[in-house]
Amino acid sequence: MSDINRPELLQEAKKNKSANLTDAVIIGVLIGIAIYSAVKNGVGLLSFIPLIYIPIAVKNKKKNKGLEDLLKERNLK
Repeated sequence: MSDINRPELLQEAKKNKSANLTDAVIIGVLIGIAIYSAVKNGVGLLSFIPLIYIPIAVKNKKKNKGLEDLLKERNLK
């Protein structure tokens, strides 16, 4: 990823901001569904749905961390 030029790097940074927001919204919705399900029907399968998405969000966060480090290294942020 270090061979990316400046405009491409800045474009990736914009994509990552929207990806972070999307991850936060998805996790929030899934937690809301889990809480509603737990209150309405007791603890069941829907209560554990957020656990399925957490590894995906962590993988995205690690990828974004690498990009953030590259931006800092090139003094673009």
